[in-house]
Amino acid sequence: MNRKRMTNRGTGSIDRRDWLGRVAGGFGAIAADWMLAREGSARGDEARDRPEGPYPGLHHGARVRRVIQLFMNGGTSQVDTFDYKPELERQHGKQLDFGIAAAATSPIGTVMRSPFGFRQYGESGRWVSDVLPEMAKRVDRLAFLMAMQSKTSVHGPASYLQNTGSTLPGFPSFGAWLSYGLGSLTDELPTYVVLPDPRGLPYNNTGNFSSGFLPAAHAATVVRPWTDAPIPFLEDPRGEAIGSATSAARRELLDRLNADHLARHPGEDRLEARIASFELAAKLQSSAPAALDLADETPATRAAYGLDDATTEAFGRNCLTARRLIERGVRFVQVWSGAGGPANNWDNHTDIVNELPAIARQVDRPIGALLDDLQERGLLDDTLVIWTTEFGRMPFTQGATGRDHNGGTFVSWLSGAGVRGGASIGASDDFGFRAVESVTTGYDLHATVLHLMGIDHERLTWRHNGLDRRLTDVHGHVLRELLV
Repeated sequence: MNRKRMTNRGTGSIDRRDWLGRVAGGFGAIAADWMLAREGSARGDEARDRPEGPYPGLHHGARVRRVIQLFMNGGTSQVDTFDYKPELERQHGKQLDFGIAAAATSPIGTVMRSPFGFRQYGESGRWVSDVLPEMAKRVDRLAFLMAMQSKTSVHGPASYLQNTGSTLPGFPSFGAWLSYGLGSLTDELPTYVVLPDPRGLPYNNTGNFSSGFLPAAHAATVVRPWTDAPIPFLEDPRGEAIGSATSAARRELLDRLNADHLARHPGEDRLEARIASFELAAKLQSSAPAALDLADETPATRAAYGLDDATTEAFGRNCLTARRLIERGVRFVQVWSGAGGPANNWDNHTDIVNELPAIARQVDRPIGALLDDLQERGLLDDTLVIWTTEFGRMPFTQGATGRDHNGGTFVSWLSGAGVRGGASIGASDDFGFRAVESVTTGYDLHATVLHLMGIDHERLTWRHNGLDRRLTDVHGHVLRELLV
C-alpha cells in the first residue's frame, strides 16, 4: 500500500489530485486514520492479536498480502470429495431416520454410498475421492476445515452468507471489505477482481461481489479473460491511439465536469467511485492488456493449467490469469466454477455419478497447477489460496443417484502463507450429515483470513443504519489451530 496516503491527515481542504489519490489508495486509509485516532496508537493495543508478520496490516503484522479464492458454485458434495464415510458403505440402500421430514427440495431417500473410490494421500493421510486426483497429490500443503456449516440450505442466501457474512442482499462482499480496510497494492490495477465462469454468473449474480453499503469504489471489477473485451468499455470506441491529443482532451473535460458536479453534490459516493474508476481505467488501458495476455507464458505453463484441453481450458485460463493478477499487485482475486441455475455447476441433484466427475475434471488440474506455480515463483510466501463452496450435500439419495442441498456440513481448505499444511480441524458425523466436532462457519473463515492479513475482524467496521457493521457480524473466531 502507498503508506504516504495512509498517513495523510490534513484537516483543511484538499485539492482534487490529493483527494483522488486517497480514493485510489482505498477508503481503508481513511478508516485506519479514524480508528487509530480513536483508539490511540496501534502500538499501545493489547498483544493478544499481534503476531509477528513481515507485512504491514491495519491492526497487526500481516502474514498474507494477497488472496485467491476459488469458489465452487452450487454446493460441492463433501462425502464424494474430501469427507470419506465408511458408514455410508455399510448402510447403503437403507431408509434411515435423520430427524428431518424432508430435505431442501426433495423427500428423504435411502442412504447412498459414494460411487467413487477414496484413498489416503500424503503424510497427513488425508482421504480424497478419485474425482480429485491432482488436489489429492497436494494435500500436505492444504489445511482443511472438515466441519463447515451454513445457516441455510438455499443457494442464494447461502452464497450471500459465504461471500458477505449475511444471508440477505445489500451487504459488502469479502473482497470489498479487504479493499476498504487495506486499500490497493498498486495504482495500475484494481484492488478486487472477479473472474466468473464463462457459462454465466453465479447465484445472486454480481450481488456476491458488490460493495454493499461500503463506498461504491470497493466493488469488484469483473474480468472475462476469454472474451475479446475482458474489461467492458475499456478501449476507446473510436479506436484512437491511447495518449492521443483528442483522447487526453476528452478525459480532461470529463475530469472538470465530474469535479464540478462533485462540488455541487458532496459526499456522493457513486460519483466518487465513478471518478476513481475513470482514473483507473486510463491506467488500465496500458496495464490490463499485459496482465491478461497469456501469450508470454511458456507452453509448459499453459499445458500445466490445462489450456490444451477443452475440458480444463476455461477454468485453467482463469486460474492462470489470477496468478498473473496477484503477482502484479491485485489484492483479492475470486475465481468461480459453475454458473447459477440447475446445470453447469456443483448442484448435483440428479446424477452425482456423472455430474460430479464432469465438473471436478474442469477444476482439478488447473488448481493443482496453480498451487505448484505459486509455490515455484515464491508467491505463496505472501499469498493465500482458499477453496470453498456455499454448502454440502446429503448422505441419502434424491431421485435415483442425486444428492440434495445440505447446510449441515461441508468442506473448505486453505493453502499458502501463514497456514499449516496438512492440518485439519473439525469432523462431521458418521454419515456426513451434520458437523459435530469443532464446527466452523464462514464467519470463522473470514475472521481467520482477515487475521492473516493484519486485520482484527471485530474492529473492521462501517457505521450503517445506526449499527457498526462488520463482515463477521457478531460472530467469528480465528482458527489458530490451522496457522503457523
